[in-house]
Amino acid sequence: MDTAQRRKSGLNLPASMSETSLRLQTLSSASPIKLSSPLKSMSPRTISNLSASSSPSKSTSACSDRFIPCRSSSRLHTFGLIEKASPVKEGGGGGGSEAYNRLLKTELFGADFGSCDFGAGGVKGGSPMSPSKNMLRFKTEQHSSGPNSPFSPSILGQDSVSSGEAATPPKPPRKVPKTPHKVLDAPSLQDDFYLNLVDWSSQNVLAVGLGTCVYLWSASNSKVTKLCDLGPNDSVCSVQWTREGSYISVGTSLGQVQVWDGTQCKRLRTMSGHQTRAGVLAWSSRILSSGSRDRNILQHDLRVPSDYISKLIGHKSEVCGLKWSHDDRELASGGNDNQLLVWNQHSKQPILRLTEHTAAVKAITWSPHQNGLLASGGGTADRCIRFWNTTSGNQLNSVDTGSQVCNLAWSKNVNEIVSTHGYSQNQIMVWKYPTMSKVATLTGHSLRVLYLAMSPDGQTIVTGAGDETLRFWNVFPSVKTPAPVKDTGLWSLGRTQIR
Repeated sequence: MDTAQRRKSGLNLPASMSETSLRLQTLSSASPIKLSSPLKSMSPRTISNLSASSSPSKSTSACSDRFIPCRSSSRLHTFGLIEKASPVKEGGGGGGSEAYNRLLKTELFGADFGSCDFGAGGVKGGSPMSPSKNMLRFKTEQHSSGPNSPFSPSILGQDSVSSGEAATPPKPPRKVPKTPHKVLDAPSLQDDFYLNLVDWSSQNVLAVGLGTCVYLWSASNSKVTKLCDLGPNDSVCSVQWTREGSYISVGTSLGQVQVWDGTQCKRLRTMSGHQTRAGVLAWSSRILSSGSRDRNILQHDLRVPSDYISKLIGHKSEVCGLKWSHDDRELASGGNDNQLLVWNQHSKQPILRLTEHTAAVKAITWSPHQNGLLASGGGTADRCIRFWNTTSGNQLNSVDTGSQVCNLAWSKNVNEIVSTHGYSQNQIMVWKYPTMSKVATLTGHSLRVLYLAMSPDGQTIVTGAGDETLRFWNVFPSVKTPAPVKDTGLWSLGRTQIR
C-alpha cells in the first residue's frame, strides 16, 4: 500500500503488511447515503462488508466500516471474543497480523477496549471472524459493590423474584384431614337422589330419617333419641330444623308436613296439601316451604290455622331443592325439570327462571358473605356448579366437577364451598370462592353422597350415603375472633356506630 493510500485510510500500518492482508474501503461515491440525522438513522453497532482479498488479481469488492459511535460509555468490556482464533491465512506475516488485530480492535471498539485480546489470527472463508462459531460470550461483570450490586445478573434475574417472595411469603394451603373423625351406622338410609334426610340444628342435634322413623343424635353427648315413627304405610322423605333449633319439620311419602318439638318429642302440627311425597323442606324466619313430586311448592305459616297460605307453581317436574336466602327475601327452588327458579316473598310467579343446567337441580346454597349470590349444582348429565347474581339474573361462573352434584353448602366461617357428589366418583370437595380452586377432595363413601349438613360452629360437616353410614369431617377453620373494641363512648353495631 503506497503512502497516499495509507493517508487516505487513516491507518498507520507497518511496512511489512501488504495490500493482500487488509483492504478496508469506503462506500462508493456513486451511491452516497443521505442521512437527515445520522444518530437516529444508523444503528450504533453497524459493521458491514468487512472483507479481505486473498489475491491481488481478484476484483475489488465494495465494503465499508460504517458509522460507529463512541462506545466509551458502553459496557463492552463485559464481552470478549473467543481466545481461540482462526488460523492465519497463507501469505499473512505473524507480526503484521498482530498489528492488524490491534488496529482493527481499536477502530471497531475504541481505544478503551485495549484490555481485550483477540489473539493471533487471520481471515477464514473471507472473514476475519469465523461465522460458524459463537464468537461472543458474556462474562459476569465484577463490581466493587459485590453480589448485591443492582447490575449483578443474579439480582436482575431469579434472585430479585425470590427476594420479593421472601419479603411476603405465600400463605401455605390449609390442611384438611383426609379421613372422617367419626363414622355412625345409619341402617335403612335410603339411596334416593330426591330425598333430604339429614339436618343439623343450631342446638347441635343431628336429625336423620331412617325408613319410617326420625332419630335425633346429640353431638355433645352422643345420645340417640327416637323422635317419631310414621307407621308401616308412610316413610320419611325430608327433615329440616328451624333456625332456632327447637322445632323440626318432617315431610312424608304421603305428602304430609309435620312439625315436632325436638326437645319434648311432641308433634305440634300436621299440614296437608301435597298429592304425593314432600321430598324437600326449607325454613325462613317464619315461613316453612315444602316441595313435592306433585311439582308444587307450598308456603306454610304456623301462626294461621290453614294448612298453607300460598302455592307456587312453576316447575314441570318434581321439586327436589329448596333454600331461603339469609335475609329471607328470596327463595330458590330446583327441580327434576333442570330448572332453577327464584321467588320473592310475595310473588306467585318466579322472578327468575334459570335454565342453563342440563340435569336435575337438587344442590342449592346461598352465600352468607354476599347478598344475591346463589350457587346451584346439576345432576349426572350436567355435573356443573353454577353461580348466579339474582339481582341481575346473570350467570357469574360455571365449574364442571366431573360427577353428579348432590349437595352444596357455603361456609359461614370462610368464603369456601363444600360439594358432595355421586356418579361416578362419590367424593366430597372443598372449593375456595371465587377462584374455585380445590382445597381438598375427600373420599370414603362407597355410594353416592346424597346427604350433607353442617355443624352449628361451621367447622364440621356430616355426609350420608346409601352405604348406610354417616361420616363426620373437619373441613373448615373456626371463626376468626374479632379484635376487642375500645370504649370510645360509642355503641358499636357491626360497622355502624350509634351515639
